This record gives sequence, structure tokens and C-alpha cells, in this order.
Amino acid sequence: MTDEERRRMQVNEKALHMLLCALGPDMYSKISSYTSAKEVWDTLETTYEGTNDVKETKIGLLNVSYKNFKIKPDENVTKMFDRFSVIVNGLKGLGEIILEDKLVRELLYSLPESWDSKRITIIEAKDLKKLKLDALMGSLITHEIMKQGREEEKKREEKKLEKKEVEKKKIGIALKASQEESDSSGEEDDEEMAMLAKKVYKVHEISKRKNIPKERRF
Repeated sequence: MTDEERRRMQVNEKALHMLLCALGPDMYSKISSYTSAKEVWDTLETTYEGTNDVKETKIGLLNVSYKNFKIKPDENVTKMFDRFSVIVNGLKGLGEIILEDKLVRELLYSLPESWDSKRITIIEAKDLKKLKLDALMGSLITHEIMKQGREEEKKREEKKLEKKEVEKKKIGIALKASQEESDSSGEEDDEEMAMLAKKVYKVHEISKRKNIPKERRF
């Protein structure tokens, strides 16, 4: 064995050992009999990335997801960023590297219209070619927290106003009921007075017919 052959064998053994140590039990059992690091690598590449046709198909699908990426209605910024990272890392794993400034722009323009003011502020205040993705995410998360705080405060104020309106309605109903009760009582008093007047008039008429003196009529 020449020195070159011995060197290549040592390199192969070292690479093979590193690959086998990094594998899980299921995959290890499939390739543990391989003696070439190249064989192991090719098998892993085919298993996890597929053939060239499969790889190109995966890249195409991930590129479509990347270009059409938008935040979902029920997503917060953190969940959006996690989903974005899965797509970007998937492309990177298949050899498609996207520059960071393009990632920053793509993420900015994936935000909904309600974020227009924040998006414009970032574009005007920052150099997007130098802005890091992590820094952008920190700024967006901070804005989201402040926005949620304002919305919660607005909801609390609305609840207070609703409570006041309900109390006003209750007071109005109580006053109306009291007024109706007072009116009803007044009507009963009027009816009693009318009945009494009728009785007095009747007694008076009867007394006149019987010629009863006035001082003895009642």
C-alpha cells in the first residue's frame, strides 16, 4: 500500500466513522455494512433529498411557497417567522441560498395592510441591505406587543362605556316605572274623589226631595 492509498483509507475511515455516529438506529441498520463514506453519503442524499428530479421538484415547491408567502389571519409574528424559517431552511438544505436582504424584503412585504405604517417606518429608517433578519423580527414583535396593548386598553374602555350605558338604561327603566306608579296612584285618587263627589251629590238630591234641612243632610 502506497502512502497515498494509506492516506485515502484513513480519510475514508474517519469520514465513515463521523457519518455513522451521526445516524439514528433505523438508518444505521441500513448502511452499517457500507465500507465507503461515499456510498453512505450517496445513500443519505437519495433518502433525504431524493434523486435530482425529486430535488428539483422540492425546490420548485419551496420557491412557490417563498414567493407567495403571506402572514395568516390567525398568526402572530413569531408563528409567521417560524413558518418562514422552515421554507428558507428547506431551500438552503437543497442548495438554494437566498441573500439576507431579499429575505428581509420578502418578510416585510408579507405583512398585511394593517402593518403599512410600521413597514413604511422601517423602510424609511433602515438600510434594508444591512438590516439583519433577527433585528427585523425584534422590531416587528415589539410593535405587535404594543399594538396588542393598545387594543386591549381600547376594549377595556369600550366595556366601561357599555357598563355605563347599561346602568343608564336601568336607571331610566326604574324612573319610568316610578312615574307610571305615581300616575296610577294619582288616577286612583281622582277616581275616589269622583266617587265621593257623586255620593255627596246623590245624598244632596235625595235630601232636597225629602225637604231635609241643609244642616242635617250630611
